[in-house]
Amino acid sequence: MGETDRPGFGEVLRGHRRAARLTLEQLAEVSGVSARTLSDMERGRSKGPQARTVTALADALKLDEGGRARLIELARDGRLRDHWTRRSGGLCELPRSVEDFTGRAEELIWLSELVYTESAPGVGVVGLVTGSAGLGKTTFAVRAAHSVRPSFPDGVLFLDLFGMSQQPLAADDALRLLLRALGVADQHVPGDPHERASLYRSQLSDKRVLVVLDNAASEQQVRALLPGGGASRALITTRRLLAGLEGVRRLVLGPLPLPESTELLTGILGERSARDEQSTLARLAELCGGLPLALRIIGNRLLSRPDWDAAQLAARLTDEERRLEQFKAGDLKIANAFGMSYEQLADSTRRVFRNLAAIPGRDFDAALTAVAAGIPIEDAWDALDELVDLGLLQDGAAGRYRFHDLVRLFARDRLQQDESAAGRQALTQRMTSWLLRMATMSGRWFEPGYALPYRPDPDLAVLSSAEEADEWLRVNVDNWLGAMRAAADSGRRSLVLDCAESMHWFSDRWAHSPHWQEVFTLGADAAGALGDPAHQATQLNYLAWVHSVPPGDPQAVLRYAAEALELAIRADATAQIAWAHEYTAEALLLLGRHDEAIKSSSRAAEMFQAIGDIDSYIQSNAAIAKCHFDEGRYAEALERYLGLLAVLDDPESGMTPSVVVHSRPLALLRIGSCLGRLGRRAEAITALREGIGLVDTLRASDYRQADALETLASLLADEGLTDESHRTYVRAAEVFESIGDTESSNRCQAMVTAAA
Repeated sequence: MGETDRPGFGEVLRGHRRAARLTLEQLAEVSGVSARTLSDMERGRSKGPQARTVTALADALKLDEGGRARLIELARDGRLRDHWTRRSGGLCELPRSVEDFTGRAEELIWLSELVYTESAPGVGVVGLVTGSAGLGKTTFAVRAAHSVRPSFPDGVLFLDLFGMSQQPLAADDALRLLLRALGVADQHVPGDPHERASLYRSQLSDKRVLVVLDNAASEQQVRALLPGGGASRALITTRRLLAGLEGVRRLVLGPLPLPESTELLTGILGERSARDEQSTLARLAELCGGLPLALRIIGNRLLSRPDWDAAQLAARLTDEERRLEQFKAGDLKIANAFGMSYEQLADSTRRVFRNLAAIPGRDFDAALTAVAAGIPIEDAWDALDELVDLGLLQDGAAGRYRFHDLVRLFARDRLQQDESAAGRQALTQRMTSWLLRMATMSGRWFEPGYALPYRPDPDLAVLSSAEEADEWLRVNVDNWLGAMRAAADSGRRSLVLDCAESMHWFSDRWAHSPHWQEVFTLGADAAGALGDPAHQATQLNYLAWVHSVPPGDPQAVLRYAAEALELAIRADATAQIAWAHEYTAEALLLLGRHDEAIKSSSRAAEMFQAIGDIDSYIQSNAAIAKCHFDEGRYAEALERYLGLLAVLDDPESGMTPSVVVHSRPLALLRIGSCLGRLGRRAEAITALREGIGLVDTLRASDYRQADALETLASLLADEGLTDESHRTYVRAAEVFESIGDTESSNRCQAMVTAAA
């Protein structure tokens, strides 16, 4: 069925009346609309009745939500078409611009440059403005067209193509309107579509006209409406990408930055804005997500209710469960704008769109989309392309996708309405299970006893290296951590505990991540609920480690280690008893109680040695060496570190190879620091360079690497290697900044500045 063959308002109304088994007179009686008016509607004489009339008919016909929405949309389209027909000669006059238009300075420059762009002979200059619902594409196009109007003495034409309606304006009808606006009499408009398009291009070829084609539906709809060369220009706005259009200059309209959003909201409010705190207006603007339509709705709500307090409205918007319903003012409703795009989707893609709202994190890839929708990944790619094309999703780097915050709320609302409670529960369970199993498999790449998982679940994404596992865990952390929360809330404790346990070794590669406190707390709670004191002690020891990472909280370390020790003794878990002593030593070291720390680490080392855990034994000895270093006993610390390095380099030591790979660079960093303190600069520089290079290969940037870089930079400066010293200080500053140590970062940066 073509665009012009779709049923209009009258035909749809007649179908509903007959389905209800009502005569015209009977429908007139129950609706209050006269039989004569109903007859005119059904015959197409009245294509666009007023909203109150349509509402009365929908009530009388007892239409469901979908039927009611379609009838209202058809009536709206009919009113708009009647409006165009009644216009004086169909002049396609440019609408007025809004007085409070704000921002878009770079975009306006883009359009002004488009005016003077030279093109090859016979090639028309066309600008295409794309973007999702609510971004103000039409408002921008109108303002931009007004700003360049003096450059088009033969006119600026504006035509709404109704791209998001159920009946987009057919290209032939659009050509008739545009030709009429260009002064061609109706009787001279060719009936043949190709001849009509040719006449249109010839009319533009010797004129300087700007044609604004608003709300385009497809490439096919606009191709015949583009100039074929000359000084005329076309500007298209659309929610779709229209990727098939060749040779057009594209502008993707994005959300307004927060300062411009606040400025727009202030402009909409006018004098009213003086009553409200600037911080409150900024918070309202932030909650609007940079969408001009949302800002206008909020501004209009406040203007229409002078007694409302802006801070109270901001508080309402903070509640995600009710935020979407707050974005309505009169006939403006943000959900309607999103809904028009949603209605353009195929039924299968609508389901994908709804289900994506249940993903815990802010972004996702095609693999997770396939899981959420329960479809093959090839179909997931197709659905994602369609959603991006309509502006309902934003695509980013490395195949990641995300919602605008308000679009996510709309998708979640549709999920609530269109999916049963049982269906939503099954969706959550499916995604939770998949995410936690993926995270557990990824984490085990780094465990000495696991590495490459054997026979992973066949539905999981394939990870072929530790680097891929590392990347998956980092970019999906919001998703798998959200899944841990969901599993904990639903009592799926074994899944939670398995996932938390698998993160132990990986967490050391990402020591400063803010997520580990929650991960291991969820793990400890799950173990406790399962009645497993040994695993609960393990998770509590991990929490002790979290709080030992600089800047460190020694009191929290002592608290968690004490809890772990008590549970480990009860469970006769020797390894966890030893680790509790080791983390106690970490806390004592942070408190400057070196003798006690050495005793606690020595006790842990003895226990590890007794159970044959050489990997942990080495770590306890490294902790003793660190105590010597912090006390200023550099020669003793160096001797112990060199002994540890000898064990690490001994293939017969019995150490796990993956632990050696992780521990050796750290030993070199400590050896370099000791040598530097002992005045053996050349040896220190060699050790530090080697250790830092090995750390780089592990992607384990943390406080240890940052400290080593700063030490190396200082030693290089002392050796007169100024350029390398500056580069190393800069890198140290970057690593300190990445782990949240701004003070140390500034200190390193100051060293570069002072020496410049």
